[in-house]
Amino acid sequence: MKKLTKETEIVHGIHTTHSTSRDLVPPIHMTSTFKFKDSDHGAEIFQGTSQGYVYTRISNPTVDLLQEKMAVLEEGESAIATSSGMSAIASVSMALAKPGHNFVACSTVYGGTFAFFNKHLRDLNIEPRFIHPSSHGSKAQVERLVDNQTKFLYMETPANPTLDVIDIEMWASVAKTHGVPLIVDNTFASSYLQRPLKLGAEIVVHSATKYLSGHGDIVGGIIVGTEKMTDYIKEEYIMHYGPAISPFNAWLILRGIKTLALRMEKHSDNALKVAQWLEAHPKVTEVHYPGLNTHPDHHIAKKQMKKFGGMVAFEVKGGLEAGKKVMDNVELCILAVSLGDCETLIQHPASMTHSTYTKEERAKAGITDGLIRLSLGIEDADDIIRDLENALSL
Repeated sequence: MKKLTKETEIVHGIHTTHSTSRDLVPPIHMTSTFKFKDSDHGAEIFQGTSQGYVYTRISNPTVDLLQEKMAVLEEGESAIATSSGMSAIASVSMALAKPGHNFVACSTVYGGTFAFFNKHLRDLNIEPRFIHPSSHGSKAQVERLVDNQTKFLYMETPANPTLDVIDIEMWASVAKTHGVPLIVDNTFASSYLQRPLKLGAEIVVHSATKYLSGHGDIVGGIIVGTEKMTDYIKEEYIMHYGPAISPFNAWLILRGIKTLALRMEKHSDNALKVAQWLEAHPKVTEVHYPGLNTHPDHHIAKKQMKKFGGMVAFEVKGGLEAGKKVMDNVELCILAVSLGDCETLIQHPASMTHSTYTKEERAKAGITDGLIRLSLGIEDADDIIRDLENALSL
């Protein structure tokens, strides 16, 4: 058979079922430990001379299926599933950098990521070197921050919550020149809309809680890269720190992924329609969406994304108080953090997801106090627009 399209790979993509009963839907292996045939068999597995399962913290058939699936979707060699998006980011960072090292990262990232970089890694004498939105498009500015103690480059694109789009190929060229990996958080775009490994990145991370799962009912993380890299991350961090995903959550992510293409098409279409409507609204002063021709990074987004995703940020006249009024008066949109669910979610980054930044740090990252973030669901776009119109009219 010819190579499958991405849409078909999302539904199929893997053929191993780890089951003799030929299940259409793979079973959930809800076990903490696995039986050995005899003592010699157990010893051989521990020594690595035989293949098999020992303990779910280390490996599990259901988790293996998810890992195989994600390697296929991101066009990588190997993947690791973890207990959360933050555990995926922490695992990669802690495996690659040690005390005395540094790394370069865009300053506009998820608030939890920023806190981990800016506090916890600093506490371990691992220095984050943040590059601000005004400079992340300059190859010279990125290279200026790299030295012989730099162990990786890190970006989110599109960025949370400002929807800045960063040129993956350009950053990858800097990483390659200096012999360090580029890590891309692909959560906002998903594997359907953007594949960073094909653009030169070495590692991709996801909060699988979001679009991969798609239903707001689990927490999980994903790391994808070469087999050599994922083996190294497992040995350096995963094996003994133990950020293992539960088999049940892995199974739910596998189920969610089957509709990823359909959902991302709808999320993206809804977001574009809502962003265009917001841009024309007299009470809206600014709209951030990479699918708009007015977005400063629209040309980069067109180059590296299939569509432009389901996330929109905007500001209303009157700043924070006016924005709070909108959030408190929507009826269809749900006031909640997270993203990528079937329902449309609305939230205030400065006081919620990005409250880990100081006011000065938010200003440098382009996160204003009046910014509202929307995660467009898969409802009818006109219903979402009517809900926002009602809230804006009060």
